[in-house]
Amino acid sequence: MAKKINEYDYLYISARIHAMENRLLTRERMERMLGAHSVDDAAKVLSECGYGEFASLTPASIEHTLDQARLELFTELRRSVPDPSIVDVFCIKYDYHNAKVLLKAEATGQRPDGLFLDAGRYPAAALQEDYLKGDLSRYSETFRAAVAEAKDTMASSGDPQAADFVLDRAYYAEMLQAAEAARSQFLLGYVRLSIDSANLRSAVRSARMGKGADFLRRALIPGGNVSLDSITAAVTGRGELTQVFSHTYLEAAAASGAEAVKGGALTDFERLCDNALTAYLTQGKRVAFGEHPLIGYLYAKENELTTIRIILTGRLAGLDSDTIRERLRESYV
Repeated sequence: MAKKINEYDYLYISARIHAMENRLLTRERMERMLGAHSVDDAAKVLSECGYGEFASLTPASIEHTLDQARLELFTELRRSVPDPSIVDVFCIKYDYHNAKVLLKAEATGQRPDGLFLDAGRYPAAALQEDYLKGDLSRYSETFRAAVAEAKDTMASSGDPQAADFVLDRAYYAEMLQAAEAARSQFLLGYVRLSIDSANLRSAVRSARMGKGADFLRRALIPGGNVSLDSITAAVTGRGELTQVFSHTYLEAAAASGAEAVKGGALTDFERLCDNALTAYLTQGKRVAFGEHPLIGYLYAKENELTTIRIILTGRLAGLDSDTIRERLRESYV
């Protein structure tokens, strides 16, 4: 039987994580990037966060640099942490992203080159090769079954969104499995809140599109804290989203979502959904050692990569600082 991991096994990595937090992209650094004279000067601020020089400042080059930073982080931490299943929780979505790329490329006859994100549990090149050979025997049972079902769904319905629903359910199911394997209530709380956030987004989008209960039920993900029936009832006129998500981390996001359903912009709503996860995970900063700092840091780095992308691509597109600022999420530090 494997040795049960306890908080003391995280002493070294926790101290290291707390030191690494000092190099995260702070709000002050974001503001300096926004106020920099040029996009090149904005990128130079990132040297304080451990990033080297960008090969070039084009959207494709920025994306490549950020993807490489993510891959290096995941690879390093999986080797360093007592329980790699914690890192897996943050890697799994890239496996399912790559599965969607493969299925849609096959359905449309287009080449998927440049669309893969190589930060999952499975190397993207190996996944592509195995998929084309029709042999996914060395992948998780949940992943293998979901890809097969999504492929059948795509073939029978021709509806990429229906196939995405299948893969999204499996993605969150594997996140739950990994969190349960790690035996961390803090990590499990993060996954359940992530599911609630995904369901709130689906509810708002469904309501904006005028979709019915059947469509929403296919989009919703089981395993969160909030009842799926209560979400469905709210969208179909038998309740209110603000009441369903009251007294949760998503309370403010639900209020914004209710306004978005009436025709308001989605930008603030999406930002508040992400901020809810940040608010939950910042609890980890108050824990001296254990898995909490690691979980918070992993999310903070993902958030940081998103922020860098928003600022640099926004500057390249000539957007003003206020417009870019509206899209930024709360900082972990």
